[in-house]
Amino acid sequence: MSGVARPQGVVNLADGEWHRLHPASPLLRGGLVFIAVLGFIIANLRERVIEIFLAIFAPESSAPIDAEYGEWQQDWANDPVGGIVMNGLVGWALLALAAIIITVVIGFWLSWRMHTFRVTHEAVEVRSGILFRSHRSARLDRIQGINVNRPLFARLFGTAKLEISVAGQSANVQLAYLGSTLADALRADVLRLASGARAERAHGAAVPAAADGRTDASALVSPGLVAEPGAVQEPAAEAAGADGATGQRTPVSARAGALVTQRVDEFLAPELDPDLAPPESVVHLPIGRVIGSTVLGGSTIWAIILVAIIVVGVTSGQMWVLFSFVPAAIGLVSYMWSRITKSLRYSIAGTPDGVRIGHGLLSTGNQTIPPGRVHAVEATQWVFWRPFGWWSVRINVAGQSVSASGDAAQRTIVLPVGTAADVHRVLALLLPDAAAEVETLVDAGLVGRGDAGGFSVTPKRAAWLRPFSWKRIGLAETAGVAVIRRGALIRSLSLVPLARMQSVARSVGPIERALDLATLRLHTVTGPVSAVLPVADRAVATALFERLAHEAIERAASDTSHHWGAAAAPDAAAETAPGAPAEAAPGAPAEAVPGATASRAEPPAGASAAPADETEPRHVV
Repeated sequence: MSGVARPQGVVNLADGEWHRLHPASPLLRGGLVFIAVLGFIIANLRERVIEIFLAIFAPESSAPIDAEYGEWQQDWANDPVGGIVMNGLVGWALLALAAIIITVVIGFWLSWRMHTFRVTHEAVEVRSGILFRSHRSARLDRIQGINVNRPLFARLFGTAKLEISVAGQSANVQLAYLGSTLADALRADVLRLASGARAERAHGAAVPAAADGRTDASALVSPGLVAEPGAVQEPAAEAAGADGATGQRTPVSARAGALVTQRVDEFLAPELDPDLAPPESVVHLPIGRVIGSTVLGGSTIWAIILVAIIVVGVTSGQMWVLFSFVPAAIGLVSYMWSRITKSLRYSIAGTPDGVRIGHGLLSTGNQTIPPGRVHAVEATQWVFWRPFGWWSVRINVAGQSVSASGDAAQRTIVLPVGTAADVHRVLALLLPDAAAEVETLVDAGLVGRGDAGGFSVTPKRAAWLRPFSWKRIGLAETAGVAVIRRGALIRSLSLVPLARMQSVARSVGPIERALDLATLRLHTVTGPVSAVLPVADRAVATALFERLAHEAIERAASDTSHHWGAAAAPDAAAETAPGAPAEAAPGAPAEAVPGATASRAEPPAGASAAPADETEPRHVV
């Protein structure tokens, strides 16, 4: 046992108390920029620094250097190092450099010290700032998903960035950075709380109370965790770093070797834990398909056009095209390369907490979308993909827009490229309540025409407006999901759960009025999916408008998918013997109910009522 390294600290982060981030968080957030700037300065001044040291330690070679200094000693802008040396300011410069480094270190320490967070039964709260304080709160019932990103440099420290997506503009909350294991545990706890499951579900009875009427803190900690207020919670024997039998401390070299082994195991471990999802629900992407779909994508056309312009310009002596189109070509190649790298080790699976989407090779990331958060789904097929039967699936989720940053737009793509069978499996994960009913419409919606599968029929006069795709345009509705089929060059199949539809609109333009046609549009939250029935018979469009509007109201009133764990709470409590804890034994698998986990217990409502200034944040590593 003497060769076992000291384990990483463990703490229950969802206990309603204030906690701090990983100590390396300031370095990972802003220190890398500081190191990069310092390296840039050193790289540009390395020749001058070498010459100065030669003049100091090798005086015989100082004659030519002194002559060169004579030309530059008055020009501080071109040679600040030489100016400092010639004016005898080396000591002051070193003192200033030391002051800058100390200031940066103190700033990093204060930034870490003042950045705290807590998870209560109602919200995730974050306090940050040194001079200007900010306090952000993300309500649990508004959480749309949780993303865990592990950049390459952060993985070296065993850390991860957890981002909580909340409905609303710029409402997301970031916790950068936490210990990698703690980030996964906190994600599970936050999703459990957001599911509507409460402490009664986890325990099946009231939390034991102390003699003075307050809640017993030991009842709020998961099995194997030591509830020590205000400190990192670790098993007592392991926290001492000693062998339980002999009392000897573990050698530093052994702990360092174990730490390196742990980091290597984390790099080689699969992004998705096999125990979290049944193998039949996991969708993987072969690397050959990823590369082939990228090469055959729409960006290929632009690449061919740019190459043709550059070749014609160079051969005709118009060298200005190099300055205009070569940067565009480089940007296009960079985009295609990033698309390939972000699809490496891509996986989509159903877990107890929701749909889990992971990707990445060196820098990894994963997104968990709870049930009831998907507002629209769309499967599309680019014309060059048609011979291979490839499809892409995107979604609309509140708080994420296609016009947002690249990472946010990437999160709307749940299947970069897959077969029709993959589309079936992904739709079953995203729309579990209507999976069986929608299954019968998917094939007809992907490649069918006319009234195949029960879709509405578009009249032939619509060919005046949609000459190539009018036969494919149609709408069907089943189990509270509206399914729209359209597109010829780019085939599209859109699915909108009526319980989350924002509104429905019917419009008739002058040409449509003359042809007795109409357009039907289903409004959802902002995103890449646009659910539009481009043309339909006016009478059919009116009937669909009335039916969808009426059913959307009924479905929204009875929808409880946003509290997917609440329905399981009474059943779990009923199966528990009175006075016995309902929590599974350590190591037992999570419950099969979607959204339910055999995780930590939730603190009571009063656990987070203490004033913020009276609670000392806990150190999270």
